Amino acid sequence: MRVLITNDDGIDSPGLAALAESAVGHGWDTVVAAPARESSGTSAGLTAAEDERRVVVERRELPGLGDVPGYAVSAHPGLIALVASQGAFGDPPDVVLSGVNRGANVGRAVLHSGTVGAALTAAINGARAMAVSLDVGLDLDVHHHWDAAVAVASGLFGRLAELPAGTVLNLNVPNLADPGEPRRAGLADFGAVRSRVKHTDDGSIGLTSVLVEGELPPGSDAALLAAGHPTVTPLRSVAEDPDVVLDLP
Repeated sequence: MRVLITNDDGIDSPGLAALAESAVGHGWDTVVAAPARESSGTSAGLTAAEDERRVVVERRELPGLGDVPGYAVSAHPGLIALVASQGAFGDPPDVVLSGVNRGANVGRAVLHSGTVGAALTAAINGARAMAVSLDVGLDLDVHHHWDAAVAVASGLFGRLAELPAGTVLNLNVPNLADPGEPRRAGLADFGAVRSRVKHTDDGSIGLTSVLVEGELPPGSDAALLAAGHPTVTPLRSVAEDPDVVLDLP
């Protein structure tokens, strides 16, 4: 299998390197292409920093992955997945792994995630894809169990490869040394952490993250993850809604 590793935290993220190392260990033909700078919250956006109408790409060598082609791309992860499907970094990938993201991506807010956006973009362009996120909560100074997240993800590599092209899996892993086996979960309306707007005196709008109070929907990705379980949610990309009735020809 030809595999692309990308993310939205940027080319220097340790989660990206850990996921790439795992793909190589699985025997997959691996290439890494990730944003040159953090691109969180960019969904499937196709924005790029251009130089004379060209996307700037810099060759990078990742620590411990000297034989793996690596590229720092001045673009959002959605665009990286798109151009990879058209042969920008060698043969188009059969599988795209996006992550490991620093922070969970659960609930319907996955719409805004650059990590998930890259996976969805890859899928509509013919690849199987999995977004992988580590739930470190609001305290980014805690120890990050990247290896544990990658261990859970790698346990799904074989099944992902056997699924039809266009499949997208969204994996979230609690920040534990031994998180256990993943469980299938539905999408919550929102996650355990939400963004709140705060207005400032200078007329600008600031955002802050807060913990959600109250019970999370049972069986949802947010609830199971909060209880310490890795969660897997198959996602469907953009599709027509046959339930909407319009009086049109």
